[in-house]
Amino acid sequence: VQLQASGGGLVQHGGSLRLACAASGAIFSIDVMGWYRQAPGKQRELVAVIISGGSINYAQSVKGRFTISRDNAENTVYLQINSLKPEDTAVYYCNAVVRTTAYRRGDDYWGQGTQVTVSS
Repeated sequence: VQLQASGGGLVQHGGSLRLACAASGAIFSIDVMGWYRQAPGKQRELVAVIISGGSINYAQSVKGRFTISRDNAENTVYLQINSLKPEDTAVYYCNAVVRTTAYRRGDDYWGQGTQVTVSS
């Protein structure tokens, strides 16, 4: 299973970006897809996750500005980021809990990370 993230870049304060992460490989089902981020000198933190049943959780710091969505047919998760702030600068990683068979519990997979830089 591979996760390929895209969509990062350099954007001005108040700007927007849309991140995408596509999962491929021996996928039976995906239980959870989400985004995490890691700023320089800080620990990786949860940004948003979407569970297969449709439940969504956001970090408090991004509520109202970030929107996570998922295309189940394409095994792709998106993160629409609006009203970007300099403190949103980080490497954004996608994550998925993937079942490769019906009889196996899901395993954690990570994408390679995409850099988001917000200039003030």
